[in-house]
Amino acid sequence: MTENEISYEIRRAIFAVFNALGPGLLESAYEAALAYELQKNGLHVRQQTPLPLVYDEIKLEVGYRLDLLVEDKVIVEIKSVENLAEVHHKQVITYLKLSGKKLGLLVNFNCVEIDKAIFRKVNGL
Repeated sequence: MTENEISYEIRRAIFAVFNALGPGLLESAYEAALAYELQKNGLHVRQQTPLPLVYDEIKLEVGYRLDLLVEDKVIVEIKSVENLAEVHHKQVITYLKLSGKKLGLLVNFNCVEIDKAIFRKVNGL
């Protein structure tokens, strides 16, 4: 599957989770439900995947983790906050650069309209 095809399946799963659970839960609840929904639909999903930082050719384990990594191609960063800050968007771009992945999705489940709370981020490589 391409990143775009995976992204479509992720968005579909996000809608299913949001429609079932609604807003106001912890990020960990949405992460678990979304991982389950994606796996149920036949996708390979890894949760809390370690993301090392390479600095000056040294690999540093500093505790960065990807919320979800789908099909080893698409990063999903999950939030459940009143308002996304600019740093949340930058975080996904930085994760893409550090991992070498092309596509990431930032989703805020603490919203009224989920379709307006999913943001697609692309790594220009």
